[in-house]
Amino acid sequence: MKFVRLLPVIISAILIVAHFFRAGQLLLVVVSVAITLLLLVKERWAALAVQGGLVLAAGEWLRTLNRLVEFRQNMGMEWQRMALILGGVAFCTLLSSMVFRLPAMRQRFGFEVRQKES
Repeated sequence: MKFVRLLPVIISAILIVAHFFRAGQLLLVVVSVAITLLLLVKERWAALAVQGGLVLAAGEWLRTLNRLVEFRQNMGMEWQRMALILGGVAFCTLLSSMVFRLPAMRQRFGFEVRQKES
């Protein structure tokens, strides 16, 4: 069940790894894979590192979106559909970092779970 909760994170990681691999940025591929493997470490710092990596990945998608829109506009090509797709990928990547706010994930990674007062 924990795997299902982490699925958005894993999908986001696969997409950013594929993006860097296609761009030939092998160092960033290795860094992205290493950050994703931190999901196996049940420590708070590991979850924070993965969250930070997801935020940076969303920023990379927005940077790529900006560059491609500019390029396509200069070439007189259609850019709106591509912008919606990459914007959606950036949003989903950023949203996947919120997985760590779920109670089960907070417990798994050692965050304090606040109990409701009666």
